[in-house]
This record gives sequence, C-alpha cells and structure tokens, in this order.
Amino acid sequence: MPRLLRFAITCTVVAAASLPAMAQISFTSAVGLALKSNPKVLIAQADVDKARASLRELHDAYIPNVVAGAGVGPPSYGFPLGQPSLFNVTSQSLVFSAAQSGYIRAARASIKAATLTLTDVREAVTEDTAVTYLALDRDLQRRTALREQQGYADRLVSIVQDRLNAGQDTPIDLTTAKLSVAQIRLSLLRADDETASDRAHLARLIGLPSQGLGISGSSIPPFNAPSLDLAPATLPNSPAVESAYANARSKQEIARGDARYLWRPQISFAAQYSYFASYNNYQDYYLNFQTNNAAVGIQITVPLFDMLHKSKARESAIDATHAEREADLARDQFIEGRQKIRHATAELAAQAEVATLDQQLAQQQLDIVLVQLKSGSGNPSGPQMTPKDEEKSRIAEREKFLTVLDTSFEMRKAEINLLRQTGQLEDWVQSVAQSQPSTTLKPE
Repeated sequence: MPRLLRFAITCTVVAAASLPAMAQISFTSAVGLALKSNPKVLIAQADVDKARASLRELHDAYIPNVVAGAGVGPPSYGFPLGQPSLFNVTSQSLVFSAAQSGYIRAARASIKAATLTLTDVREAVTEDTAVTYLALDRDLQRRTALREQQGYADRLVSIVQDRLNAGQDTPIDLTTAKLSVAQIRLSLLRADDETASDRAHLARLIGLPSQGLGISGSSIPPFNAPSLDLAPATLPNSPAVESAYANARSKQEIARGDARYLWRPQISFAAQYSYFASYNNYQDYYLNFQTNNAAVGIQITVPLFDMLHKSKARESAIDATHAEREADLARDQFIEGRQKIRHATAELAAQAEVATLDQQLAQQQLDIVLVQLKSGSGNPSGPQMTPKDEEKSRIAEREKFLTVLDTSFEMRKAEINLLRQTGQLEDWVQSVAQSQPSTTLKPE
C-alpha cells in the first residue's frame, strides 16, 4: 500500500472521529482527507481497478466456462428435426494462443501505467491542497493586516482634516489621505473575495462544506526547501512520464499480439454432455440411439489469410509508435518545466528575502518615529515628528508586510511544486505527518 494512501486513511479516521466539532482543520488532516475523498483520486483508483479487471479477464480465457441449456418439446412428426437433447452442458476454454500472451503482457503494463497515474494524481492533489491551505493562511493574515492598515489610514484622514482646519495641510494632503483609505478598502474587498474562493476550493478538495471551515496556521509545518544542487541526471522522472512510457509498452505488446495472430496455431478445449429425449422417434431412424451422450476434444486452428487482422496489426504498431513518441514529448516537457521551476524558486527566494528586509527596515523606521514622538528628535532645528508621520509609517510598514506575505507564499508555492518535480513531495508530507500530533479538527 503506498505511503500516501496509508497516510490518507490514518488522517481520515482521525478526522471522522472529530467531525461533530468541526470548525478548524489542520494542515496534515486537510491533505489526508483530500487523498481519501477527492474525485480525481477516486477516478484514478477506479482506472487501476479496471486495468486489474481487464488482466483477470484475459487470464480467465484459460479457465473452462460451463453453459447449460434445455430444449423441451412434443414428439416431432416424420423425420426428427432440431436438437434432440432435453438438456445439455457445454464447456470451452482457450488452451494456447500466441496473441493472448501478448495481450496479457499489455494488460500488466496497463496496470503499471494506471498505478503510476494514480500516484501522479495523488501528488497533484497533495500539491493543490498544500498550496490552497497556504493560500488561505496568507489570505487570513492579509485581511488582518489590511484591517489594521485601514484603521491607520482612517486616523490619518482625521489628523490631516484637523491639520487642514488649522492651516497646516492643504486640500491635496486630505485628498491623498482619502485616496489611501479608498485603495485600502478596495484591496480589502478583493482580499475577502480571494479568501472566500480559496476556502471554497479547499472545501471541495477535502470534501467538507465551506461554511465555517477554518484552518490552523500553527499546524503549517516548517518548510525545508528542496535542494537545487542535484544534477538533472540523478533526478527521477515524474509518475506521469513513467505512466506514459508504461502505456506505450502496453500498446507495443498489443501490437506484438496482433502481429502474432496469423500463421500461429490457436488451441481451444471443448467438452459437451447432452441428454437426448427418449420419447421422440430418433430410434426409428438411428440404429445406435442412446439418451446419454458426451464429447471432449481439442480444437486446433491456424489462421492462414486474414486481411482484417493484418491491417489491425499495422494499426496497432503505428499506435504503439505514436504512444512512445508522446511519452518522449512528455518527458522533454517535464524536464524543461522542472528546470524552469528550479530557477524560478531561487529567484522567488531572493525576492522573499528582499521583501522581508524591506519590511524590517520599515518597522525599524516606525520604531524611530515612535521614539521621536515620545522624546523628540534631539535636534531642535530639525523637522519634528508628528502623529501624521506616525500613521504614515504604520501604513507603510503594513504595506511592506503585505508584500512579504505575497512573496513568501509565491516562494513556498514554487518550492512545493519543485518538491513534486524532484520526487520529494511524498517524503515531505510523511515527515510533516510524523512531526505533528494527530489532532485534526478543533473548535474555533
């Protein structure tokens, strides 16, 4: 059983036990519920089950079937017509077919392709859930910061209005302050819309109602960025690429099976028992008539000329070549995308560092303003700090903090994608699950 599936089942059991008090869901539980109940995962699992059923169907062709039948009627007039048996039992099965063995190998390759697709879907759902959870946490922090910023901007308007009445500011200063309030209000409305959208998307991923769904920011694990120093040759292909190659191998085996149909014997087993009617007039026409009759035999056929199967074999070969080229294309696109995301991750990490230092600088400048407001600048001839300067500094610091939130989220989003591209996402999820307690849903 894949580790992600075991993790999903464990988290789901814990979640189910806590559902009556549902208000807040942890990071690991959100991932576990998504892996257990997301429609994409369930569809991929159904494809795996279908592939396994197809393999069983091909194997079952070698198991003799049993069919019973009956034909009851009145005595016939004149020479007996139709089947003389009151009931009969027949059995048939395939004994040998060169084509069938190729189809069985193709079915095994199809199972591998479906299983790899399931793994890829699980990783995609894991990535989507993790990113959405982080986005919702970012949204909630952003909304709090915007509300604080709006409070500072409202106080700034009041201060500028008083200064305007005292002749210390101009109408332009008041309009600028009001514009800042309006822009913050617009940003807050947009943030609320994005929060609702991310909450609804997370609810759909984990199969829970979005109404009242909350998250626990403290459950978000510390993030270990993936290594960017690994050589591309040492990195594994994605499950999607491996699935494409497995699918190509399946089509190749089908093509081999179709090509081995002609000029190769096909052996079948057949057995039949029939109980003939004794009340009819068969005994009047046949010297050794008897009611109990049975036959067992092997049928051997050798297809010598069949243009339909020959054309089908050519079609299957072309289809196999096409599938292999598609797998090569998927591999090349995956490698290019992984290389791009590696560079993008490094750039986003640098941007996040710049934004963090910028916000720290704004906070330090705000601290200086607060100190000067309390004790003065120490330079009587220099400009003196005013409450207007304080509110402007507070607004600027919150603006820098919002930038930190956005850049940090984009960086972590790229890092999670890189974890998936380098085959480390499952290990990261497992480490998160082991390092956190198994609490799932808490009342807000």
